[in-house]
Amino acid sequence: MKRLAFKMKLNPGQKEAYVKRHNAIWPELKQLLKDAGVSEYSIFFDEDTHTLFAFQKVTGEGGSQDLSDNPIVKKWWDFMADIMEVNPDNSPVSAALEEVFYMD
Repeated sequence: MKRLAFKMKLNPGQKEAYVKRHNAIWPELKQLLKDAGVSEYSIFFDEDTHTLFAFQKVTGEGGSQDLSDNPIVKKWWDFMADIMEVNPDNSPVSAALEEVFYMD
């Protein structure tokens, strides 16, 4: 099992909206992530920098970042675009993070 982490950026003042939308995550998106091998998906928020830190465990080759062609994912991006930094296709601006320490 791989552990993946990446960061994204939330627009100032949008934490409540972000939490509300994720607390009501669409069942079809949740199932898509599980079917893609994503588990233990957590997102943390740094209030000072508006940085979102995401962590997930993944079985298989990809992770949530590899589902960009899926219509459900594209619809979710459109839904989230007004509260996050996004690319022209509404995908979140994100940067993969390198794991430099792990303790089991």
